[in-house]
Amino acid sequence: MRIPVASLARVRPARDDDGVTTFELFFDLVFVFAVTQVTGFMAHEGDGVGVVRGLLLLALLWWAWEAYAWLGNQARADEGLTRAGMIVAMAAMFVVALTVPEAWEDLPGGVDGPVVLVTAYVVARVVHLAVYNAAALGDEGLRRQIAITFVPMLSGAALLFLGALVGGSAQTALFAAGLAVDWAGTYVTSKEGNWRIHSPRHWSERHGLFVILAIGESIVAIGVGAAQLPISIPLLLGAVLGLLVSVCLWWLYFDLVSLAAEHVLVDATPAERVKIAVDAYTYLHFPLVAGIVLAALGVEEVLAHAEDTERLGTFAAAALAGGLALYLGGHLAFKRRMHGQLNALRLGAALVLVASIPLCAVLPPLGALAVAFGVLAALVAAESVVHAEKRRGLRGLEG
Repeated sequence: MRIPVASLARVRPARDDDGVTTFELFFDLVFVFAVTQVTGFMAHEGDGVGVVRGLLLLALLWWAWEAYAWLGNQARADEGLTRAGMIVAMAAMFVVALTVPEAWEDLPGGVDGPVVLVTAYVVARVVHLAVYNAAALGDEGLRRQIAITFVPMLSGAALLFLGALVGGSAQTALFAAGLAVDWAGTYVTSKEGNWRIHSPRHWSERHGLFVILAIGESIVAIGVGAAQLPISIPLLLGAVLGLLVSVCLWWLYFDLVSLAAEHVLVDATPAERVKIAVDAYTYLHFPLVAGIVLAALGVEEVLAHAEDTERLGTFAAAALAGGLALYLGGHLAFKRRMHGQLNALRLGAALVLVASIPLCAVLPPLGALAVAFGVLAALVAAESVVHAEKRRGLRGLEG
């Protein structure tokens, strides 16, 4: 059956009541694999430099995903040109995911891994802006904004390519510089720019799904850490504790935070809605995601040594407790931007987690995981009491 060219070229504008499409869920599957690859990369490197490089790769993934979240709020992702462009982006980002293990050290034979990674990433970014421009037909303000965004994107891409060519520590610095140029340039040009947020529901759901994706990685980490190990009581205990940590991560975002934030988005004016989308979601959600991924790395290290009685070590302890602290720090910044308030309970829990890193480093793996879970569980319990009335109101459970 022939598909009419007009059907492929059609762009269907998003409506204010649109939710996330099933095609966007399908699109996210590539990023599930990519995040798993990044966690594996950091685990393989096993040091601070590897973590920094892994976070740079995670930032590339986030920036590409975020670009298509904006596009999906402008035009339906499961229709015509938007869908075609996202399929191309899926292929490009799958290539990025495949090359993550060779992001810094190209293996003998084949093509140059770092160059392929950057090329595929830039393809996804260019396709995004091209399709976005088509979806902005009739909106000259938005088209000007898209044209401006090409400048920091291409400037950052040039630094990424240079880094891929030189390799080593210089590549790390150039990758960081490339991301900084792109992120900072986009932020400066977006603050008073002409972006659009058509559906608050779609925007909130979309970012919640990426948080779920990242939390899913923490569950995958349990299986990876336990791989090739015989089933034992310590292993089962570690798996249950790791799962409970993931439950706490879910609870802290979805039980109240995401609902309250969506209400703010709905009530905001169109101009303020865009500013919130830029600040609170595009930028301040990245620490949330990075914290979850780092914590997943720590859980993986714990499960891999669940039966050990020796100390966990600084690397795994910093990833576990430090990652959870970063996650809570992201929540603090998010709430400050959305509601102008400081969450004292989460601040306290984050400080306790940071202070616990030396303790977790000298404890056996399961002991360190129990400490991390204990802090999160206490925070969940305390907030459940303090915010019980607010929770009932947001969920329509009064009376």
